[in-house]
Amino acid sequence: MSPGPASRRLVLRVGGRLAVGAAVVWAVFTVVFGILRVLPGDPVSLAANADASGAPPSPAAIAALRAQYGLDRPLWQQYFAAWGDFVRGDWGTSVVTGRPVTTSLLEALPSTATLAAAALALGALAAFALAYIATYRPDGVLARAVGQIPSVLVSMPTFAVGLVLIQVFAFGLRLLPGFGDDGFAALVLPAVTLAVPVAGYLGQVMAAGMREAADQPFVEVARAKGASDAVVHLRHVAPAAALPALSALGVLVGSALAGAVVVETVFSRAGLGRLTQQALTAHDGPVMLAVVVVSAAVFVVVTLIVDLVGPLVDPRARGAA
Repeated sequence: MSPGPASRRLVLRVGGRLAVGAAVVWAVFTVVFGILRVLPGDPVSLAANADASGAPPSPAAIAALRAQYGLDRPLWQQYFAAWGDFVRGDWGTSVVTGRPVTTSLLEALPSTATLAAAALALGALAAFALAYIATYRPDGVLARAVGQIPSVLVSMPTFAVGLVLIQVFAFGLRLLPGFGDDGFAALVLPAVTLAVPVAGYLGQVMAAGMREAADQPFVEVARAKGASDAVVHLRHVAPAAALPALSALGVLVGSALAGAVVVETVFSRAGLGRLTQQALTAHDGPVMLAVVVVSAAVFVVVTLIVDLVGPLVDPRARGAA
């Protein structure tokens, strides 16, 4: 039996998204590869210094390291060799530590994934509460006051939020640990810190969707059938914000990964953020390249999932798909 028109459209749609995603990952790889080649600093010299216990490295040692990492070849050969290895899953070796980059990523990824997932969940819950209160009775004093909170949350620097939380809850009240990643308690403050901008941005998106839905005819029909304002707002108005919120949440995954660099540094947590910070400090090109490209690939995959799930959440999106 041949696939129907709907199945063919789905296959073409997924294939097109995958092609665009692959192009994005390739573009990110190319840009980062080029930037790493023009940045000041010589990671090979740093690695040679470390191996020689601080003594000046000999020209022979530097040349041997350059040959080991393929840096003695023409730039175009380095690029195609690096891209081919990356596609095959060989992401190279850290210039500084000498460890496989894949091993470092696999060790750091679970901690960052847990932090990002917790922050996105907390941010989504807070955003829904803020948007609901701000749009339930929009002319009330409480609604107007709460409606300003998302803008404030978005404008708050992440590192400042983290430092304040550490000062209050770790040093002042001594309720939660301020540093490290040992157990659930150590996750609370970093997750809240990373959730603050998520709640702000997502709260704005949800509130806009709810305000738009509140003026639609189906809301008046629900009220005419005798439903209370609370029931109408919860069952008819709030779900209308699901699709834009889901799309925004897909974008926020990338923001959460980027914010993890700051949060993990502030709270001394192991993860992709700290790995990135250490790689930047040491000019460790293979690690930086892998972290950025993998983050871009995660963003592409999440965006694809959101794009496919959107029509299931809101049937009105099926026509646009």
